[in-house]
Amino acid sequence: MCGIAGMFSADIDMRRERALIEDISESLRMRGPDGCGDFTKPYISLIHRRLAVIDPAGGAQPMSFGRYTIVYNGEIYNTEEVRSELISCGYSFETRCDTEVILKAYDRWKEESCKKLNGIFAYAVWDDESRELFLCRDRIGVKPLYYAHKGGIFAFASRIKSLLLIPGITSEVDENGLNEVFMLGPAKTIGSAVFRDISELPPASYLKFSGGKYEISEYWRLEANEHGESEAETIEHTHFLVTDAVRRQLVSDVPLCAFLSGGLDSSIISRVAADDYRRRGRTLDTYSVDYDDNDRYFKKSVFQPNKDSDYIDLISGSLGTHHKNIVLDNREVARALIESTDARCLPGFTDVDSSLLLFCREVKKEQTVALSGECADEIFGGYPWYHNEEILFEDCFPWSRSSDVRRSILKPGLLPHGEEYARQRYLETVAKTSYLDGESKKERRMREMFRLNIDWFMQTLLVRKDVMSMESSLEVRVPFCDYRIVEYAYNMPWSIKSLGSREKGVLRKAFENELPPEIAWRKKSPYPKTYNPQYFDEVRKMALEALRDRSTPLCDMLDGGALQRLAENPDALREPWYGQLMRGPQVLAYIVQIHRWIKEFDVRFV
Repeated sequence: MCGIAGMFSADIDMRRERALIEDISESLRMRGPDGCGDFTKPYISLIHRRLAVIDPAGGAQPMSFGRYTIVYNGEIYNTEEVRSELISCGYSFETRCDTEVILKAYDRWKEESCKKLNGIFAYAVWDDESRELFLCRDRIGVKPLYYAHKGGIFAFASRIKSLLLIPGITSEVDENGLNEVFMLGPAKTIGSAVFRDISELPPASYLKFSGGKYEISEYWRLEANEHGESEAETIEHTHFLVTDAVRRQLVSDVPLCAFLSGGLDSSIISRVAADDYRRRGRTLDTYSVDYDDNDRYFKKSVFQPNKDSDYIDLISGSLGTHHKNIVLDNREVARALIESTDARCLPGFTDVDSSLLLFCREVKKEQTVALSGECADEIFGGYPWYHNEEILFEDCFPWSRSSDVRRSILKPGLLPHGEEYARQRYLETVAKTSYLDGESKKERRMREMFRLNIDWFMQTLLVRKDVMSMESSLEVRVPFCDYRIVEYAYNMPWSIKSLGSREKGVLRKAFENELPPEIAWRKKSPYPKTYNPQYFDEVRKMALEALRDRSTPLCDMLDGGALQRLAENPDALREPWYGQLMRGPQVLAYIVQIHRWIKEFDVRFV
């Protein structure tokens, strides 16, 4: 994994912008601490920071071939298939790295080449003859890519922060941006970067910039198709796709491990990886996260019925992995809200972000690559809102069903069109859904929920996983994001997907013979949170300090009295702000992150 950036201007000699190029490169250091380079000519500069995973000696970037030069971030999991096809077309290769394969695939097939790639990626290819810049992002949106076009400069980068270093690209946020933060956050609209001057290249899209203009095209989308397989065939097919995705993602020339929570998804990934390692005479390393004294303070709920720690020893023992449980200090989790905001360049997923940052930092001391179980819940129906029909058929985002809790902390009159803005984003997403003629009301709604979840909830988690891991210089791969699994799950009938009337029923059935029954049929439990009051005490102190800071406009946006009452009684918040676990303490943590974001990025509201 890496960090990439670039600038083009017909009016600027980029060779004279060495200081700016080096500043941008430095802003990407944590994404690529193992090497750096740039390709700079009078009108173009491509910048690369490398975290070496495959072919450390041969994969230096930027890499050129003929008229084309590439900077690339990601991993391609069908590299050998694409390489073989290119060899049959007459190409030869000097390295083992996937960068050279992508570059020569572009030389052969141009924009059609991205359709041949199975992986997680964001890359840019410069055509030195036509002066055309090509940007591309993976189908699911695992790897980030932002861009800006202002003042005669077109620029792109893996981080928002990198673009804000360029003169003329400002940190201004308009009403739409504020709606993203307060009415939708920590989620955001695909394509938005909240800052007015910056946009996000959507997943499954490529961008062509030429002659001072750019055009974005979609190269993949979810399409409804008939599912022609029986229940038994579907179980077998699901098993094959997941197993194949995990095995493809075990390729690495540096240490690789798996995150293991004791839940279904990470246990499946660890099972496949551990078996593969055992066949090669190796033992898989696995890691879990917990918090000081969490057993003492744990509170059972409908969303979190049991603790991961009750299951981790069982599954790691069954798999025969070398397991390490990383225990985080609660006050450090609160203080890391600041670092996690700086890393994301936006207010984020509060302690879900900050704890992951600290966890990845510890894992990085021993590993370079990890596998993680994100996205199974979104595509196999793991969340409660798939199964509660009262929520399922509500015409709204199921994880944020009302704006009441958001309005309760805002000054009256702020964001008068906020509900309309959020509603429109919901309707736009549902309108993208592909159906089959004659489907039942429930099957149609399940397709809409699939679309909503992968475009919103899953994107929030993917940004979190990429940013917090790469801020620790740790590459994390997400096998359930293999687009073949996503396509297959989209067209799977709900009666099969929810076998046994259980969340992720088909996935459980596919792997029930390879996992202890307590794991295979364990009720879903979300990412572990801290229950230790030390965390809330620290967050409360930080939030109240932020509210007293008159140097930012935040205090003029918020209802200080309401937040003071929340600080005194966080359990008074009757509904979550977002998802299942973002409640009173997390709302205060979100205020801490917004305050830090405004100060760190000198945010100006216009």
